[in-house]
Amino acid sequence: MFFDGAANFKGVGIGVVLVSETGQHYPVSAKLRFPCTNNIAEYEACIMGLNLAIDMNIQELLVIGDSDLLVHQVQGEWAIKNTKILPYLHHVQELMKRFTKIKLKHVPKIQNEFADALATLSSMIQHPDKNFIDLIPVRIHNQPAYCAHVEEEIDGKPWFHDIKEYLTKG
Repeated sequence: MFFDGAANFKGVGIGVVLVSETGQHYPVSAKLRFPCTNNIAEYEACIMGLNLAIDMNIQELLVIGDSDLLVHQVQGEWAIKNTKILPYLHHVQELMKRFTKIKLKHVPKIQNEFADALATLSSMIQHPDKNFIDLIPVRIHNQPAYCAHVEEEIDGKPWFHDIKEYLTKG
């Protein structure tokens, strides 16, 4: 599970990508409509991902994020300085007990691009008061868009003129 939070001048968003053993990706994102810091957004994203994994009845989970602070706090290696984070920490630790095997791993931001993109997109979008936005399909194009572009010939006739002539006269 990859997770990330993004707080900027437009808003706060969180993103999670669950990846199955077969490589199937399950992306989820949300816009947070309450004031919070970037660190709290990271915790919100992690909690959303853990809840999703629990709902999907996942027993073993590798949790990957680019928040050094969250990973080390959850592992008990770093102290909590902001008391507002304490309830988040306790909640993450309680959710982690629901798994038979769970491991947290910190990665550089470049290795967390998908979750980061979801979080950033959610933070930037200004949408009406709805709980859900339809999925955004992501297509893969293997050729430039211009490769099928047909230009009109200089003679002033439409592009299909020669084809029509061939079909009618042979």
